[in-house]
Amino acid sequence: MTNPTPTPPTIDGAALLNEVEAFHRRFNVFPTESGYVAVALWDAHAHLIDCFETTPRIAFLSPEPGSGKSRALEIVELLTPRPVATVSASANALYRLVDSADGLPTVLFDEVDTIFGPKAGADEALRGFLNAGYRRIGGALRCVGEGSNQNAQVFGSYCAVAMAGLGSLPDTVLTRSVIIRMRKRAPNEKVESYRQRIHDQQGHAIRDRLAKWAKTVSDQVAGAWPAMPEGVTDRPADVWEPLLAVADAAGGDWPARARAACLELINAGHDNDEASMGVRLLTDLRDKVFCGEDRMPTAAIIECLLRMDDAPWGDLDDKPINSRTLARLLGQYVTPHIRPIKPRGIRTASGFPKGYYAEDLADAWSRYCPPSPGESATSATSATPQVSGGASVADTATAIRHTSTETATQPARTG
Repeated sequence: MTNPTPTPPTIDGAALLNEVEAFHRRFNVFPTESGYVAVALWDAHAHLIDCFETTPRIAFLSPEPGSGKSRALEIVELLTPRPVATVSASANALYRLVDSADGLPTVLFDEVDTIFGPKAGADEALRGFLNAGYRRIGGALRCVGEGSNQNAQVFGSYCAVAMAGLGSLPDTVLTRSVIIRMRKRAPNEKVESYRQRIHDQQGHAIRDRLAKWAKTVSDQVAGAWPAMPEGVTDRPADVWEPLLAVADAAGGDWPARARAACLELINAGHDNDEASMGVRLLTDLRDKVFCGEDRMPTAAIIECLLRMDDAPWGDLDDKPINSRTLARLLGQYVTPHIRPIKPRGIRTASGFPKGYYAEDLADAWSRYCPPSPGESATSATSATPQVSGGASVADTATAIRHTSTETATQPARTG
């Protein structure tokens, strides 16, 4: 009688993720517990990437060097499948790498600020790779062949990507990423010294167990529709769905920890992201210029904007904002009647200067601006920062508006 083939021992997914997290903790100090949770889940998701429709990027960013970003990327490299580390790569090379027969790589970009930073200029092809590869359907159409014998071929770009760099990232990449904001270690924050010849083997052993566990849960993960925390929708939900699916498959306390990390990191991302110039302008107009007024002359709007010490309006491309720039920024948005927002004539005693009406801005305010700091024009006015002379920007705006329009409603005087 033959002995049955022994069943391989079941891998405890929660315990394995605990081990992944502990390995990261040995070499990095992340600013929050959520960072460790997100990184451990991201490492595991790279082994299950064929199960998902999207793959979030993970980015270790800091304002200054020496914050542990590159070390975090090195540890990710040990724990993920088919890692390819680079500090410089062309988009075409990456497309061919992803399309190779060796399987999907995990691409690790260090010093990504040299690619997208202010001194590097825009690299649209590489940005396109990062954006398109976020979804499985992404790819690039390229001509392949020599001379006149060329054919169009689609190259895939779907793969896991981890990045490290100074500053921030283009908005299109940032919104597709889990962001870990790194910082220099405090004197009391200690980590273990990383030694490649010792720790590579330890990391690879964990990586191999992650790969084995991934095979046991791939069917479960592929069919999963993880429940999202309240309020997480659209792009943030796409980013976090694979990580939450991994957490649910692991079990233990990971589903709860993953959802708490999801909310914390999404909210932190909102706090750190700079609003686009258009959204910033709309918000300042609502909260610090109009403040309940139904119309404002362009000259009054510009004067109020230039009084804001903490705003960018005094230095846009080395010039203060003017009527043309104001019209260009607001013209990107539409009125409730689906027409571009444009200046209109405002009747005054001295004529019809150009200006803007609150009713034209109302739809853009409701769609793009964060919640108002006050529940009414009065509360918004009282919350406005003070300017020289003790008058708030809102008070100044109101005074200017009234000065230029109050006589329009008065009966004409006869000589």
